[in-house]
Amino acid sequence: MKISKEHAEHYIWGKQCDGWHLVKNNELSIIHERMPANTTEVCHYHHQAQQFFFVLSGIATMEIGEDRIILLPHEGIEVPPFQPHQMRNDSQEDVEFLVVSQPNSRGDRTPI
Repeated sequence: MKISKEHAEHYIWGKQCDGWHLVKNNELSIIHERMPANTTEVCHYHHQAQQFFFVLSGIATMEIGEDRIILLPHEGIEVPPFQPHQMRNDSQEDVEFLVVSQPNSRGDRTPI
């Protein structure tokens, strides 16, 4: 079946960030997300889920532990379970990216 952001289940997270569930089952989650300028997610980690973040447009900053990694369009980073991380948009433009979680990270998030 064809999947598109236009027809995907949409949700709002944080105060003004968007997410679209492209794949949503117990074993795999793929979400297209949009973060407006100067927004951040809460620093957290997962007990089970490993994640891969892939920037589609804009410039994202990923904090992983003590490291701060700049991700340009078409760059990504893998985050293993138990690794504290926080996606940030410190720029003046929107950032759009994919988040792939295996297994699904729903209910597997511990804020720091």
